[in-house]
Amino acid sequence: MTDTTRRVTRALLSVSDKTGLIEFAKALAGHGVELVSTGGTAKAIAAAGLQVKDVSELTGFPEMMDGRVKTLHPKVHGGLLAIRDNKEHADAMKAHGIAPIDLLVVNLYPFEATVDKGAGYEDCIENIDIGGPAMIRAAAKNHDDVAVVVEAQDYQAVLDELAANKGATTLSLRRRLAAKAYARTAAYDAAISNWFAAQNKTEAPDFRAFGGHLIQSLRYGENPHQTAAFYATPDKRPGVSTARQLQGKELSYNNINDTDAAYECIGEFDPARTAACVIVKHANPCGVAEGPDLINAYRRALACDSTSAFGGIVALNRTLDAESARAITEIFTEVIIAPDATEEAIKIVAAKKNLRLLLAGGLPDPRTVGLTAKTVAGGLLVQTRDNAVIDDMKLKVATKRAPSEAELRDLKFAFRVAKHIKSNTIIYAKDLATVGIGAGQMSRVDSARIAARKALDAAAELKLAEPLTKGSVVASDAFFPFADGMLACIEAGATAVIQPGGSMRDEEVIKAADEHGIAMVFTGVRHFRH
Repeated sequence: MTDTTRRVTRALLSVSDKTGLIEFAKALAGHGVELVSTGGTAKAIAAAGLQVKDVSELTGFPEMMDGRVKTLHPKVHGGLLAIRDNKEHADAMKAHGIAPIDLLVVNLYPFEATVDKGAGYEDCIENIDIGGPAMIRAAAKNHDDVAVVVEAQDYQAVLDELAANKGATTLSLRRRLAAKAYARTAAYDAAISNWFAAQNKTEAPDFRAFGGHLIQSLRYGENPHQTAAFYATPDKRPGVSTARQLQGKELSYNNINDTDAAYECIGEFDPARTAACVIVKHANPCGVAEGPDLINAYRRALACDSTSAFGGIVALNRTLDAESARAITEIFTEVIIAPDATEEAIKIVAAKKNLRLLLAGGLPDPRTVGLTAKTVAGGLLVQTRDNAVIDDMKLKVATKRAPSEAELRDLKFAFRVAKHIKSNTIIYAKDLATVGIGAGQMSRVDSARIAARKALDAAAELKLAEPLTKGSVVASDAFFPFADGMLACIEAGATAVIQPGGSMRDEEVIKAADEHGIAMVFTGVRHFRH
């Protein structure tokens, strides 16, 4: 590739976000660039004392239809699309009085932000940009001759090239800007199409697109030989993508994945009702607890599996306080994420320079309807988020014995957690804390036994006479296909069970529960997580 330069003689600027606009326009004028602009952008440039030509002067037509039609004109698109070295194109420009446009600066109407603030249907429609994407795509197609800028953060790169090349841009820069321009319009159209699908309640549109904006390039992916990057989507769900990182090393791919898992789980616990803590390792909670305050919840969550908690992620549903910060920093922790933190807590965490502290500003709503997606070979699996919440389920007592009030409270807690653990899942819980977690096993019996084994290990570490699975309750993310899995839980000391039900052998499982005096509740809702 020959890195040809193209002198910028004329620039068309039309931006909704005017960050850095005046400084950029002044610098362009300093290079002798003629400025053409539209509407509010032209007014802002003129108010700064710069000479600017309104696009209506260029086209000979006024803006019309409330600004819907202003740049959709041959004198704009001809100026962007004309190949400068093509004689036929040059002749056409001369014959029709079309002047070349060498630099296009456009950022689009804020459709995503308009949707995000909950605007009405008509307001969202009016914030769908038409002329902007058309011009961007035209300029990007003709990047051999035209530079296109869609973000203020690229202003300086253009100015640097103009300074280095006597008012010209290089082909290498124009190609990079063109690639970014097409990605921006693709993400913009994806946001619009997904909004329309939601408005029309179309569950499976014929075409589905997702777009995002780069948050950060990552050192590597799940493993060092994999490349990775982190993107923000239009869904402003509170969490790792929206959080402020106050300190610590740059987040890794696995940090982000695990922190998201922790914060989605902690979102199940209403901070007005209870303090709660979730500790995650390798995307699975290894300890979850409620308590009267965060320090109590953290210590009880840690007690479930302190070995796995080493190097884990801690998520909290209330403002991180100093006492909790001191306790959490006693062991090696990768990330703490909470809605907020006190100044004293921030100072305490600061003593651990590599510990990341993220403040998300709020909690994710577990009931929110949204989409999740994952890739498969040659395809994309898209589904609605699992927004089923135990508080909304109609529970059915399946056994002769109903659970006690304390058992029912712990059953609901355990099933709340089960939603966020890889299948097959078995969770033992007691007094609103997990006491044994078995995750991601091919057999539900294995999950039950692993969880019980972890409870034995925790009892030894805590110097308890017996594991806390004695007198605990059990949650299963899906039904027991046979009685053996439940019997393994009973053997570990469980007195009550919560599960979706729906197996062909439900009667066999219920009979086994009754024979052992176990209370069992059906939710009618499954929480598979793969």
